[in-house]
Amino acid sequence: MSEPRWQATESIPGLEGRFTERLRRELERGSGPGEGDSLLLALSGGLDSLVLLHLLRFAPALPRYRLTAAHFDHRMREGSGDDARWVRGLCRAWAVPLILGQASIPPRGEEEARRMRYDFLFRAREEAGARWLLTAHHADDQAETVLFRALRGTGLRGLAGIPRRRRPGILRPLLPFPREGLEAYARSRGIRPREDTSNEDISIPRNYLRHVGLPALERVVAPGARKSLLRLARLARENEEAWDTLIPGLLEGLVKVEDRGVFVVRSAFLAYHPSLRGRLLREVLRRRGLNLDEAGTRALLEFTRTGASGRAYPLPGGYRLFREFDRFLLSEDAKPGEDRPLLLPGPEEGSGQVTLGGRTYRVSWGRSAPETKFRAALSGSGLAFPLRVRGWAPGDRVHLPAGTRKLKRIFRDAGIPAGERNRIPVLVDASGEVLWVAGVAVSDRAGPKTAEAPFFVGMEDVHQS
Repeated sequence: MSEPRWQATESIPGLEGRFTERLRRELERGSGPGEGDSLLLALSGGLDSLVLLHLLRFAPALPRYRLTAAHFDHRMREGSGDDARWVRGLCRAWAVPLILGQASIPPRGEEEARRMRYDFLFRAREEAGARWLLTAHHADDQAETVLFRALRGTGLRGLAGIPRRRRPGILRPLLPFPREGLEAYARSRGIRPREDTSNEDISIPRNYLRHVGLPALERVVAPGARKSLLRLARLARENEEAWDTLIPGLLEGLVKVEDRGVFVVRSAFLAYHPSLRGRLLREVLRRRGLNLDEAGTRALLEFTRTGASGRAYPLPGGYRLFREFDRFLLSEDAKPGEDRPLLLPGPEEGSGQVTLGGRTYRVSWGRSAPETKFRAALSGSGLAFPLRVRGWAPGDRVHLPAGTRKLKRIFRDAGIPAGERNRIPVLVDASGEVLWVAGVAVSDRAGPKTAEAPFFVGMEDVHQS
C-alpha cells in the first residue's frame, strides 16, 4: 500500500492562486460558509476530494474553517478497507479530524450505495457539529450526469444536473472546475490519490459514458460535447429557477388551505395551458410530500378535466384528490384511531389539524401565528420546507446546546409516561431533522437569528379521546 504524499514535485505559476480565488467565490456565493464555520468534507481518497481537502486545509487565501473529513467504506470491492486506512493516515498527516463509517452489509447497487453513503454523511455531520456538508463533484461529473439523464428520458428539471447547493446544507464548490484542472493542481502539489479499480469497469453505465461514450461523442460528433452539456445544464437550471419564482404567484389565487385539506379552484386551474397545469399540480402535491411520475401526472390531469363531481382519484401515501363541484380537495384520510400527520408546505400563513394517539391539535403557522398553548419561534430564513408535524419515532434526536439527545431520554428525564409520548407533536424539516417537540424542547439550530423576523408555529389541543 502506497503512502500518501503531499510535497510539491513541480510548480505551475499562478495555478494555486487561480484555484483559490475561484473556489473562494464559489464558497461565498449565496451566504455560503464563512470564517470559522464548521465543514464536513466527504473524502473518498480519490483525486477530486483530495484536491478539495488540500485547498480547504492549506490554501492561505481561503478563510480558516473548522474542517472534518468523513470516509465511508461500502465494502463493495476487495481492498476497500485499505482505502480507509490510507485516508486515516493522510488525515493524521494533514491534521484533519476524520470520521470513518462502514456498511454492515455491502449494498446491492449504485443507488443503494449512494443512499447508505449519504445516511452516513448526515450522521457524521451531526457528530462533527458541522453546518455544511461538502462533496467534490466537478464539471465532468456534471456533464456525465446530464447525458446519463437525457438518455434515460428525464424532464427539464433533470437536465439541470447536479445542483451546486441543496438542502439540508449540501454544497458542491468544485462544480465549475474541469477534471483536467484538478489533475494539474494535484501534480503541482505532489498529491497522489488512491486508485479505485471499480471506476474502470465499463459494465457500469456511468463508467461507460465516462470512458467510452463521451470521448467517442467528442471525437466523432461534437468536439465540445462536454461544454455543450454544461451549457444545457445551465439553461435548464435557469429555466427551473425562473419557474420557481413564478409558481407561488400563480398558486395564490388557485389554492386555498383549510382544516379539511388543500382546495384547488377547478375553473381557474383548467384555464391554464395543459403543460402548465401539470407543473402547478406537481407543485401542489410536492408541498404535501407527494411525487408523481410522468404517467401518474397525465392520469391525474385527465381526472381534473373529466372527473365528475363526487368522484375521487387515489394518490400515494393515503391521499386522494376529490372533486366537489368547481373545486378539488386534496386530503389525507385517516382511519379511526390512526395518526394523521400534517405538512406545512411553505412559509406562507396557514393552519390545519394533526391527530396523534387519538389527540387532535389545531396548528397555525406563519410570521404572526396567534398565541396558543404550545408555540415556537423558529428561524425565518433557515427552514427546509416542507415541514411536517408528526408523532415521536424511535431514534428521533434533537440538537440542544449541550449536544444531541434522543427524545426517548428527554421524555424519560421529564417524567412523561410512555403512553403519553406518542401524543406529543414533533416538528421536523424536509430532511427529517427535529426542530421542535411541542412543550418539551426546541432545537438550538432552529431558533431565529439576530434581527430576524421569526417564523411561528403554534398548537392548541382541541380534542382528547
